[in-house]
Amino acid sequence: MQKILSYPLSVLQLILFFLVLLIFHPIQMICHWIGGHDLHQKSVSALNWFLMGTQLVLFNRFSVSFKEELPVGPSYIFVSNHQSMFDIPPLIYFLRRYYPKFVAKKELAKGIPSISLNLRIGENCAIDRKNPKEAIVALSSFAKNVEEKHRSVVIFAEGTRSRTGVPKPFQVRGLQTIFKHVPDAVVVPVTVNNSWKVDRYGKFPYGMGNHISLTIHEPMPIAGKDPVDIIQAAQSVVHNSITSTAV
Repeated sequence: MQKILSYPLSVLQLILFFLVLLIFHPIQMICHWIGGHDLHQKSVSALNWFLMGTQLVLFNRFSVSFKEELPVGPSYIFVSNHQSMFDIPPLIYFLRRYYPKFVAKKELAKGIPSISLNLRIGENCAIDRKNPKEAIVALSSFAKNVEEKHRSVVIFAEGTRSRTGVPKPFQVRGLQTIFKHVPDAVVVPVTVNNSWKVDRYGKFPYGMGNHISLTIHEPMPIAGKDPVDIIQAAQSVVHNSITSTAV
């Protein structure tokens, strides 16, 4: 019964979702033109607040829990698991104080209103996962900008989504590259729970009545630490806090 009901509600959600993207595309451009990075980031935060709101028609809701207060100022590397495209709006919105910049696949950098624009002009990093050498060069340039301008990074360390919620091993090379160029950054593990349930039926319709939660764990300074040890510790924290899977 729930799946049947989700068909018309998913259509409504998609209409609202793409309407928000279309509305905020020119808003982002104007904000970037008249106010530069900071005003553009405010428009991106508003965009993602509205994108989360489109899930309300499916009775899906979002929440965030910080295990420890994170002061504004340091560059943070938020290392997260990845379950769904709906991980992204809450990460952008709830972490907005830290100017989060994303590492994403290059396919997302063109053709999608608002989303592709933000990837291109918002100091994010779009990488070609099929070309590791080119990806490392792009990550290095991106990380240098993060270090210089005191931004933060959000990276889905598993490399791809887990559509069942079952965690995957963290990919080490990309994180090591970022650590190298942002040596004073602080790693913050992030666990996303239940967003896989939105895609439980595949691409369509969407799942209903889910509580998508983000847990922002205690920070881990990387200065003077073995990068592999930090990555393994972050993976353990993230994976141990996953509360539901499909199997």
